[in-house]
Amino acid sequence: MKKIILTTVLALSAVLLVHGELKPGDDAKTFKLKNVDGTSVSLSDYNDQKGVILVFTCNPCPFAKAYEQRIIKLHNTYADKGYPVVAINPNDVDISPDDSMELMKARSDEKDYPFPYLKDETQEVYKGYGATKTPHIYLLENNGGNFKVAYVGAIDDNAMEEASVSSKYVESAIAALESGSKPKPKTTKAVGCTIKTKS
Repeated sequence: MKKIILTTVLALSAVLLVHGELKPGDDAKTFKLKNVDGTSVSLSDYNDQKGVILVFTCNPCPFAKAYEQRIIKLHNTYADKGYPVVAINPNDVDISPDDSMELMKARSDEKDYPFPYLKDETQEVYKGYGATKTPHIYLLENNGGNFKVAYVGAIDDNAMEEASVSSKYVESAIAALESGSKPKPKTTKAVGCTIKTKS
């Protein structure tokens, strides 16, 4: 009986390690993914920036759609201040056909995304970060080319009604970094659709 319990605990621990979410203070995971324009984009491409607003998002999720314009606004507001948006679509195409590269490009063109929209085809990147929802935000701070996680969670406190937002978590987190302090809160609960994972 003890052996069964121990085996179960070890198995659960392994799952948590594989899918454990990066926490503020952790080193960001590097990546090199294909963009909708056919180029490859790496985290190291942003070594000259103060940080990166990394967004795991997708095409069809109602929450992703509700946040779409806010994500565009974040880039337009903060890219020139050293915090550009990089969007990654983590969904498996077999489960979510609307998240094919072709339809990602169509969405990017239709909405005139001012940031790269990358495909996590192997799903290794989202698992490395521990993202669970679309959208799911990881605000990364650049420390001399070593990116660290500064904030994890939601963009703000009202997914469906931008007019009713009272706390802009990502904007507050960037303001904290700019003032030399740590974001408060450092984490919030990401609100969105579950990531569609290969079985």
